[in-house]
Amino acid sequence: MLFDLPSYISGPAIILSLCFFALGGLSLVRRLVLPRLLIQNHDSEFSGAMLQSVMVFYGLAVALIAVSVWQTYSDVSKIRSQEATALAALYRDMSGYPEPVRSQFQKELRDYVDYTIHKAWPLQQHGQVPVDGVEMLNHLQTILVTFEPATEGQKLLHGETLRAYNGMIQARRLRLDAVGTALAPVMWVVIVVGAMIALSASFFFKVEDIRLHGIQVLLLASFIGLVIFMIFALDRPFRGDLGLGPAPYQLIYDHLMK
Repeated sequence: MLFDLPSYISGPAIILSLCFFALGGLSLVRRLVLPRLLIQNHDSEFSGAMLQSVMVFYGLAVALIAVSVWQTYSDVSKIRSQEATALAALYRDMSGYPEPVRSQFQKELRDYVDYTIHKAWPLQQHGQVPVDGVEMLNHLQTILVTFEPATEGQKLLHGETLRAYNGMIQARRLRLDAVGTALAPVMWVVIVVGAMIALSASFFFKVEDIRLHGIQVLLLASFIGLVIFMIFALDRPFRGDLGLGPAPYQLIYDHLMK
């Protein structure tokens, strides 16, 4: 999949593809189209206005898409942190339980965090939703619901533990839902086709020096390619080398659970 490629491959590939399209299209238009058109010097004003209009509309569309993608990426990052925080709180709350419930629950929780880091996360990074964690959480829930608090202090602690557990479950569900997060195909059509239209609009200028024309078109293609690469890299929060990793879970595992 394209989204699994390293950024040092996907980034240059996107930019170079637009640059090749720009140079190839410019060469064809100047050779086959412009000689057939009655273009005067004052027509450049109209062509310039049209190019500005196209770039404004394309820029607005891409800007809105980029903001949406970044917002989704940030939200998923917050969900990841919320789940890790809930796991840490849950593990600390269980330290106040009597044996053997405490050791049993903390071991199950350590195993779940280890599974999330080393098995669930690689699946997420390939666009797959991990399902094996459900059985582990069922064991955790069984331990919680079968525990009978004997004192008022244990009742209060048990209530806090259940709230932390519910918060962890909610954050986990949101994280799994985010595995399939992606832009709709119609948005990618707008991004790609819009880039081709915007670049094509820059071909219809009567510039005497083709080198100057080519440099200007290449600069425009490179900038559009950078914006598209940014959207591409952040579109799927867990995919690629810029995807979100299990660092918060590893942190609580190393500093709290080991």
